[in-house]
Amino acid sequence: MEKVLVNDQILNRDESKVDIEDRGYQFGDGVYEVIRVYSGQLFTGDEHLERLYSSAEKIKMTVPYSKETLRGLLEQLIKENQIEDGSVYMQVTRGASSRNHVFPGENVLPVLTANTKVVARPEAALVDGVEAIIADDIRWLRCDIKSLNLLPNLLAKQEAVAQGCFESILHRDGTVTEGSASNAYIVKDGVIQTHPATNLILNGITRQVIATLCKDHQIPFVEKAFTVDELLAADEVFVSSTTSEVMPIIRVAGKTVGTGKPGPITKKLQSLFFAEIGR
Repeated sequence: MEKVLVNDQILNRDESKVDIEDRGYQFGDGVYEVIRVYSGQLFTGDEHLERLYSSAEKIKMTVPYSKETLRGLLEQLIKENQIEDGSVYMQVTRGASSRNHVFPGENVLPVLTANTKVVARPEAALVDGVEAIIADDIRWLRCDIKSLNLLPNLLAKQEAVAQGCFESILHRDGTVTEGSASNAYIVKDGVIQTHPATNLILNGITRQVIATLCKDHQIPFVEKAFTVDELLAADEVFVSSTTSEVMPIIRVAGKTVGTGKPGPITKKLQSLFFAEIGR
């Protein structure tokens, strides 16, 4: 029987429930994280938890447990569900109260839930590369908060899938921000370029790992916004996320990127990342 986490209790899934007036359900009033599990261990778990607490603080919400307590609960959940390669999803909402746009009083406590699943690494796509479309970034102006409000992301991702592609790369008035569920990068003349970590993007944990790897291995890496035209003229393009790792993009909006195969900088970065996760 699959186990799930509800507040500080690990329960059988069929024993768990969420109140119909939970503010996450009615307003999307909450934050979330997805952490990759490799060989039964959380990868960059501390960094994900730090971002969860930061996102909660930005929406004036307090996570009801310490980072150490929450990490221990997640590790117990992974162990009980016998997850080797997979992920753990967690979210914290502002709790359950009578529907009102105003925050509830201090007597209403936030609600924490988490569950795990087996997730295979996208090995074939990592080798061959994938395709992307370009779409308008219609999201709100606080994309640095990992909130539950993902409808614009879903619409962009669904449009990509409808066109037989892996991802939508988003732009605001011609300036590329990120993907619908990833950070986006170009490589031009051996330099990796990606949008700065402002309110317009989510500072991905994999993005942070990539930046560190580039620094440690003398790979030129610049946080600077680039345009759709620069995207289409890039030597290499890739995206990154918790589940897609370092994913090469070989076609954008029907236009072949470089040689139409994952480029040398992307492949080198993949190799470094694979070593980081022990693969």
